[in-house]
Amino acid sequence: MSAHIAILDDEPAIRTMLSEALSEAGFRTTSFARATEFEAALQRATPDVCLVDLGLPDRDGLTLVHRLALEQGATVIIISGRAQVQDRVTGLELGADDYIIKPFDPAEVVARIRARLRGGKPAAHKGDTASFNGWTAHFDRYALEDAEGQETPFSHAEGEVLRLFLESPKRLITRAHMQEALGGGAGESFDRAMDVRISRLRTKLREDPKNPRLIKTIYGAGYIFLGDVSWS
Repeated sequence: MSAHIAILDDEPAIRTMLSEALSEAGFRTTSFARATEFEAALQRATPDVCLVDLGLPDRDGLTLVHRLALEQGATVIIISGRAQVQDRVTGLELGADDYIIKPFDPAEVVARIRARLRGGKPAAHKGDTASFNGWTAHFDRYALEDAEGQETPFSHAEGEVLRLFLESPKRLITRAHMQEALGGGAGESFDRAMDVRISRLRTKLREDPKNPRLIKTIYGAGYIFLGDVSWS
């Protein structure tokens, strides 16, 4: 069955344009003008990808993005007219997987969605739970559990990066490999998104920002995860 894409935007022309382009590309789509309608639909099923406008009439878009990422584990792509760097950074920090600025080419949206769907698929030989250095990562419910059983949620975007590290422990992961594996934008935008997600993962793993033990930066090359990992 083709992937299901939810479109949340209060502009009818945008909804129609996206729906037509995505349907032509082989996706199933559902469109919403208001956050309340969208959230009601989420109670029945979580779409494969959610396209969310930030300028909604009945809800703050950034708050909705954060809840989608943490509670639904949804793949979220923001589509917004807010072009400032800080808006993009905030959206990524709150859990969005990608950020597209209006006006946009529908073909770009289709390409970004395909990249997210390719990058978001877990390796077939891995399970949903990974244990390492006193931590347990539960990818089925997007939570990190410490040795005392206390849980900290992580977003879908953070989970993609964490899984990439945990599937290749003690091996250099270059920026180029991360982009190929995770999809999304390129250049400075992609690098900034990765920096944000890795910083948030280090915080949740209670790493010393000046001398992290698990996720090491290899300057000019990429990253390496130093933990011993077992999957179940």
